Amino acid sequence: MYSIKAVQEEDIVLISDMMVIGEKLYKIRKKTGLSQEEAAWQAGISDRAYANIERGTANPRLDTLIKICNVLGITPDDVLTDGKDSPPMRQEEILLQIDTLPPRDKNTACRILEAYIKGITSI
Repeated sequence: MYSIKAVQEEDIVLISDMMVIGEKLYKIRKKTGLSQEEAAWQAGISDRAYANIERGTANPRLDTLIKICNVLGITPDDVLTDGKDSPPMRQEEILLQIDTLPPRDKNTACRILEAYIKGITSI
């Protein structure tokens, strides 16, 4: 189990604080004009689960977060990063970094990438 609050790579900061993620989702949802109930229904989750995610009291699964992002017309990057514009890492650099991970962490990284790719290609 990881308890890291933020991972920084150059100028990109990955946010893992559920309160910050929930606040970002709340602000974006308000801009879209959707109610929590509408966003929850469109994402295929319960009103209560959605409310807990926005309050930061629930940690959604990656596939759930991707569904919410699709409903709100955003990418997971919009809520999982600090929003600074910086060039993305090249594919080769990412693959090399994954390759150097211990087997358990490599498996976790691959599963996260697979879930993300599945989520964005099923739109």
